Parts: sequence; structure tokens; C-alpha cells
Amino acid sequence: MRLTVIGTGYLGAVHAACMADIGHDVLGVDVDTEKITALAEGRPPFYEPDLDDVLTRALASGRLRFTTSLREAALHGEVHFICVGTPQQAGSQAADLRYVDAVVDGLVPHLPASCLVVGKSTVPVGTTARLTSRIASLAPAGVRAEVAWNPEFLREGFAVDDTLRPDRLVAGVTSREADETLRRVYAPMLAAGVPYISTDPNTAELVKVAANSFLATKISFINAMAEVCDAAGADVVTLADALGHDTRIGRRFLNAGLGFGGGCLPKDIRAFTARAQELGVGPAVAFLDQVDEINRRQRTRTVALARQLVGGDLTGRRVTVLGATFKPNSDDVRDSPALAVATALHRQGADVRVHDPEGSANARVAHPELACGADLLTACQGAEIVLHLTEWGQYREVDPVKLARVVREPVLIDGRNALPHDEWRAAGWTVKALGRPAPSDRPPTARSGERLRATITSPATDADRAGARAPALPTGRA
Repeated sequence: MRLTVIGTGYLGAVHAACMADIGHDVLGVDVDTEKITALAEGRPPFYEPDLDDVLTRALASGRLRFTTSLREAALHGEVHFICVGTPQQAGSQAADLRYVDAVVDGLVPHLPASCLVVGKSTVPVGTTARLTSRIASLAPAGVRAEVAWNPEFLREGFAVDDTLRPDRLVAGVTSREADETLRRVYAPMLAAGVPYISTDPNTAELVKVAANSFLATKISFINAMAEVCDAAGADVVTLADALGHDTRIGRRFLNAGLGFGGGCLPKDIRAFTARAQELGVGPAVAFLDQVDEINRRQRTRTVALARQLVGGDLTGRRVTVLGATFKPNSDDVRDSPALAVATALHRQGADVRVHDPEGSANARVAHPELACGADLLTACQGAEIVLHLTEWGQYREVDPVKLARVVREPVLIDGRNALPHDEWRAAGWTVKALGRPAPSDRPPTARSGERLRATITSPATDADRAGARAPALPTGRA
């Protein structure tokens, strides 16, 4: 099919490349000339594993091109995917839909024939109905552009796999024709057995924000439990493991630590709250304000712990922060908890050094006041405390003995509860983590319980942590 993908940021670039890779004729569109040029040359403007290969294949096949012209897009596409950003409005919790509206205003007047406009961006419920009216007023005579909503569920760091092998597809449609069209678009996925949920647009729009709100709630719940564990002298990791064996709960997203960030979860739960208030059902989702507050508090608690460990005053203290991105396998630093902590430490007078495998360049742009080191050992040189704040795999492989030789004081805060604490302590490090008492603080029963926990494994729990994936899907060729 002839598809356009309008907006070639994180969502759009991945969607365009993957749709071309499975056989569609795709035109990617963006107003950013530099971004379009980079993509057309096979250079993704952001880091995402496996995207380079898919983009290269798609361009070589001739099925993927890029342009800055919405008029060209209108003439090309049978199906137009809207993949632009919906950031939080300045001075409000609500979503800013100006970019979605700009796509409609620039595309629809040039449509030569009836087509399907498919939104993938995360939007407030009711957006499809509003855009349907807007499109009807802009479309040329005799042209009908139907609107459908097909939310994305991409995880940064796994976006290519999530596009080619999604765990579900949701289509919010108002006609059988629109549903059949989307089934054609995703035919290889459906043939591989991916669940397809056909529903009304309002439900489809709610699916993404509801999913993000649930995940955010689960993360904030275990972080609230970590705060209780700190007060009670309990171990939040053991608590999470015990909860995770309950099939009604599951272990995924029960990793206590610094909390969530990025360009989606924080702004999506706030936009959901704002929209619920507009609909007159604000009290139904009022708990999300507390979810947001718990998440923010993890950052201030981490800063307070660092200040305590260096003697109560951060002024002039050399601090190394491991991680700048909001999550591993990405270079995205939007609303990064790691950077939020780093900048808070800097404001309190600390001499902060930041290291990240992929996000240092973006961190320098976002926070030029922070020093970002390209080499991990250099970044840790002379540190009086090291904070592990983004769960990159390479940090789990660091030799704590070797690292202890370059720091001034071997003191570690594991903000993700992800490092092998016993190995670090054996190497002479003082290790602290939210929700986890030091070994000397644990009563004998807790120490015994921890040893017992280490001997009990469950295939179901391990799979739950990794996340079940849909069956493999061939890339397909036209």
C-alpha cells in the first residue's frame, strides 16, 4: 500500500522504516529539513537499536523516501499516519495538539481522493471526533477522509521489535472499510498471530493513556513501598519478588528505584488527568496526581541520601552520576530522572560529572552546566560518591575493584537496585539503595530470608521480568 508517515521523530521514523521493510511504499514527512536529510541518507537522528539496519534495507529497496512537503504526501498516500508529538502545554497539564492540527491543516486541502487518516500519537479522548469535523471542513469537494486511531505502544530501546512484533494492535474505527484497510496495512503481523482489537476511536484513544497510567501507578506503588521499607528496615526487592509470584500482580514494573521519566509516561498521565477534569470525572483519576508526586519524590529522596552520605553538605563535593538518559538503550534525556538528580546536586554546590553510553551529547545540550565524560573511569576519577541512576547493562559489568582505585571515596548509591551489591561491598564499597537496608541493619530473619530468596527461582517470574513477546515475524519483501 502507499503510506505516508507524517512526523519522523522517534515514533514516526521507526514506523516509516518498518512499514517499508514489510513491503509498503512509504513516504516520510517532516518540517525539519536536517532530520529528513539524515534519514534519507540512512542516518537516524537518534539512537535506537536495530533501526540503522531496518532503515538501510528500506531505503535500498526503494520503498522508503522522505520529504518536507505535505502536498507531496497528500498526492502519495492511501493511508496517512500522524506521528507528531503531543507535548504538555506550557502552564497546563493538558496535551498540546497544535502539531496534530497543523498536519491536518497542511495535508487535507491537497488530498486528490478519499483516504484514511490514522492517528498514532497519544492524544486526549475525543480527538478523532474533533479531527473528523476539522477535516470535513477542509477537504476538497467530493473527497472523504475518514479518521481512525491506532495507538502506538513502543518501548524506547525495543521500538523496532515492538513495531514488527507488537504484543497487540488496536484500531479505533468508525467503518468496516477503515478496519479492512488497517488489517491490510498490518497483514504480516496478523498472519503471525498478533492480537488485533477493533473498537471505537474513543476506546482506542483511551487504551494508550490508560496503559501508561497503570504502568506509572505500578512503578509508583513499589517506590512508595520502598519508602515504607526504609522506615521499617525491610527489603523492597524481596518484597517485590514475593508480590511478583502472585499471578494477579506479576513482577514486571515492580523494580523500586529512581522512578519513571521520558517523553511519554509523565506527560501522558498529566494529560489524562486534565482531560478527565474536562469531562467532569476528575475525581476518578485523582490518584494519578499522587502517582506523579511519588515519582518526583524519589528524585528528592536520592539527592537527600547523597547529601547525607557525604556528611550533610554537597558544596565542592565531587559526584559522579552514571546515566543521563531516562532509560537504557536510548539517547533520550527528556524528563530524565538521572539528569534531574544530577542538576539538583549541581544546584546544591556539588562538582558533578555525568557518564552515559549514548546520551552524553544530548545531556550537554539540555544541561550545559554539567560536565559529561566520555570515559567511565575518567568520569569517576576522584569521586567522593557515585550514583548509578540509569540501568545500562555496561554498568552491571563494571569491576568494582578497579573502580575503587580511581575514586576518592568508594561510596555508591544504586538508584536502580540493579547492581550486584554483595560484589561491590566485597570490593570495599559502601552501598546504599532506596528501600534496602545495609546488611548490618537487617535482623537475622531478614538475612536468612534474603539467602532463601536467592535460592528460589521461578521460570514464570523470569519470563514476567523479561516480558513475553509475540512470535517472530519475517521482515517480508515486496
